[in-house]
Amino acid sequence: MPQHYPFSAVVGADDMALALTLTTISPAVGGVLVRGEKGTAKSTMVRGLASVLPPIDVISGDRFSTDPRETHPLSPDGPFVADAPTESRPVRLVELPVGATEDRVLGSLHLEKALSEGVTTYEPGLLARAHRGILYVDEVNLLHDHLVDLLLDAAAMGRSTVERDGVSIEHAAQFVLVGTMNPEEGELRPQLLDRFGLTVEVSAPRDPALRVEVVKRRLAYEADADGFAARFADDEAELTDRIQVAQKLVGEVVLGTWALTKIAEICAAFDVDGMRADIVTARAASAHAAWNGRTDVLKEDVRAAARLALPHRRRRNPFDAPGIDEDLLDQILDDDEPEPPPPPPPSDDDGSPLEDSPDHTDPESVEGSEPDEKPPSTSSRGESGAQDVTVDAPGKPYRPRLFTVAGTGAGESGHRSRAVTEDGRRIGAERPGVRTGSIHLTETIRAAAPHQRNRARDGRRIAFRADDLRVAVREGHESNLVLFCVDASGSMAARRRMEQVKTAILSLLLDAYQRRDKVGLVTFRSGEATLALPPTSSIDIAAARLDELPAGGRTPLAEGLLKAAETLRLEHVRDPHRRPLLVVVTDGRATHGDDPLARAHEMAAHLADTGVASVVVDCETGKFRMGLAHELADQLRAEYVPLGEVSAEALTGAIKGAA
Repeated sequence: MPQHYPFSAVVGADDMALALTLTTISPAVGGVLVRGEKGTAKSTMVRGLASVLPPIDVISGDRFSTDPRETHPLSPDGPFVADAPTESRPVRLVELPVGATEDRVLGSLHLEKALSEGVTTYEPGLLARAHRGILYVDEVNLLHDHLVDLLLDAAAMGRSTVERDGVSIEHAAQFVLVGTMNPEEGELRPQLLDRFGLTVEVSAPRDPALRVEVVKRRLAYEADADGFAARFADDEAELTDRIQVAQKLVGEVVLGTWALTKIAEICAAFDVDGMRADIVTARAASAHAAWNGRTDVLKEDVRAAARLALPHRRRRNPFDAPGIDEDLLDQILDDDEPEPPPPPPPSDDDGSPLEDSPDHTDPESVEGSEPDEKPPSTSSRGESGAQDVTVDAPGKPYRPRLFTVAGTGAGESGHRSRAVTEDGRRIGAERPGVRTGSIHLTETIRAAAPHQRNRARDGRRIAFRADDLRVAVREGHESNLVLFCVDASGSMAARRRMEQVKTAILSLLLDAYQRRDKVGLVTFRSGEATLALPPTSSIDIAAARLDELPAGGRTPLAEGLLKAAETLRLEHVRDPHRRPLLVVVTDGRATHGDDPLARAHEMAAHLADTGVASVVVDCETGKFRMGLAHELADQLRAEYVPLGEVSAEALTGAIKGAA
């Protein structure tokens, strides 16, 4: 039974297939990042890619897949004799799990031999195994940033250097890096996005006929995998031959002055940072020409390369969606002999072909027209005609002050609260266990020293045993779950208070994005509490939910705190190591149900007893204040922060004023 679904049998993923093909033709392109919703055959196509790649020749017994034709192989297992035996094998698909450690990726000292024999031996990692193959990272957005950076460095340099634990090793690491991700689970940082050569957005086909064909093929594969693979055997063989020809031809492709100029004009027009976009587009255009059997780069090659190399590089802010204006791209490519611009609309007279197309007529330029902008707030009326619900847009975010969880945690590496992590400053040593880390040599020697008289050292100065090993304990920072519990009742709609609240939360969301936190959103209004956003790493989705958040109705504060408590309890079961930070945004009023304030304070005391770290952001404004949010903070044993002091600048100003 075939291990993977045939590459050529996947329906409706032409851009993804092209991107994967181009980067296998020219690995210098820098890999592919595939973004898409769940169930769009991302992993299926990547796993099928290895089966259509031509087999490779390697030196027998070499752990680093050295090419026999390489004159100066970069392999620690070398040097090799001129007539070293060789063998041919399929291209490897090496999968890197999300929970992989740096040792697993780079390789490390062989501890058993080092301790028992006193021999320094390097144990290759996944980068060595992936040399001349495919390194696949599913859910790459959930991988630690430093590991993503490490992979991208190796892919760009074509080699991996390891200098740790007394080992200094360099080996070749030329591979096709493919990462897949679901944006709903969190985004990659823009600086890491830029390191991927090509990016593809995939989605399920909307054409019913295509969806039917997808289902038919999948069911046929599950019913008779061998028969299904046989149906596409000729297509797979044709792909293999075509890729092999293109790999040989790509070195002969000529990038002429016209192509280089167009690439530069396109990158400048789309305002991308740095020169990586120009270089990647040039390499991808050459690979596309070779894929089509040409040695000259034409307009269609540049266009195909730009569509794959530029969209993710235009993303500047966390909430920006990747994309490219294909009309502008075509206009730049067709701009060799400019045609007369179309006649401008009556309301515009600057003659610019970019602005004056009839498709871009600006209604604001027509005298008497109203600007077509999103109003700062909208409202709806109940059956009685009284305004009861409003939707305010947030303002411009600012840099907020830092809120942390007290104590020392043990969660995933991040940038918020103190924690024992795999990186950071060394604070001690322990036996290897659940946590792994670098060897603490001093403590390992100290553990072995008392036993030297009873051990046969065989000429060695110190005889080690496996139970002598100690690894370093390091303290760094972790990411947290930041759960917002937001009062969206009618009192929040007064005096544009909701706009200020949304701006503060948006600022805290940006801060959570930078610190690699998960976020969740509970809202309460009109007699009920709702989990508007279950805990997620996707700050984009959180911002969208926040933007749509209405305000109006009574204030069920107790229900909101109860929903927050339930959410935190369930999330602790799913992810027990991630410590939560509850941010309650309210004016402290409670107006729903019997004795609402007493019930809210009782629920707050219950939350405090669970030990959850909390912050109460007081939204009450005006000269005469009831101070209810402060009382709630006391019951929660939470940090109390007025809304105006969420900003880091406001806090700094308050400190200077007090001094």
